[in-house]
Amino acid sequence: MKTAGPQSDSERPHTGRRRNEATHQAILDASLRLLGESGGAPVTIDAIARAAGVGKQTVYRWWPSKGALLLDALTERSALHVPTPDTGSVRADLIAIIDSTFRGAQSDSTAPALRTLVREAAQDPHLAELLETFTAQRRQAVREVLERGRARGELSDDADLDLMVDQFYGVFWYRFLLGHAPLDTAVAERLTDSILAGNTEGPRRRSDAGLNRVRG
Repeated sequence: MKTAGPQSDSERPHTGRRRNEATHQAILDASLRLLGESGGAPVTIDAIARAAGVGKQTVYRWWPSKGALLLDALTERSALHVPTPDTGSVRADLIAIIDSTFRGAQSDSTAPALRTLVREAAQDPHLAELLETFTAQRRQAVREVLERGRARGELSDDADLDLMVDQFYGVFWYRFLLGHAPLDTAVAERLTDSILAGNTEGPRRRSDAGLNRVRG
């Protein structure tokens, strides 16, 4: 009889530390729900663990800090609520992604978590790195929309795509953190036109046609 050799790490079943997906999701949901209900008061890992029906050590086994947990929850939430559209119109695509970002960030659960992350990242270098990765992914999604527009000839060859992305997120973070002005669909449309001004090629009606397809 052939004796089986030792299993590699990829083959060996992980029993003790394997994530239970239902528990994992319960913790993510609890963290965002509690922040949404907190009215700005601090939410602790203990409270999150109780709300999820797990022990505190279960939370720490998967996330080193509350900030890392919240970032994981927001990353999942952003994948659900921030699209990367490809309608054939850079204007329509940009409006869609800006408007979705505005609405997603201001939801009852997401807004407190995002503000908490920004605040805690200022004192936590590890969390700051994680948040930088999160924002870089969202920036890249917007840049890809602009790159497709340039490839189709809708944007000029010398358009500064990174600066255009900065214009979007500059307005978003400034208004989101200070709360001095709205972030709504009308602003998304005006901001898109401001970003595209001076960088577009071809007739405006091509972009408008794509936007009408999205709305239809």
